[in-house]
Amino acid sequence: MQISPEGVLTQLGYRPDPILLEQFQKAAQNTPGFQKIFKHLVTLNDHLKNYYGFVALSNSNPYFKIKIESDDPAVIKRATEKIHKWANKYKVHLQKVDDALTYYIVAVD
Repeated sequence: MQISPEGVLTQLGYRPDPILLEQFQKAAQNTPGFQKIFKHLVTLNDHLKNYYGFVALSNSNPYFKIKIESDDPAVIKRATEKIHKWANKYKVHLQKVDDALTYYIVAVD
């Protein structure tokens, strides 16, 4: 099954427009190996919804980010485990943002 950038953006909760599509392309180009995980972003996003997490385009860096928005230590622990399990499965390199429950997807082996 083929999925388009517009389809991924829609599944992540965006309304695709030319500016978002350009931001998507920059993030994809800036992430070596991105095509290997392209369709798996939506699955991760769906799993993280149960833990107050999501996948999104970063406004401050040309990457996709994974963010957890919970104060509950048990939820944070479980969401973090899900993120790392996904990253290990797909050989994704994450960069943790200091003092935040946010990770940038920076490369894929």
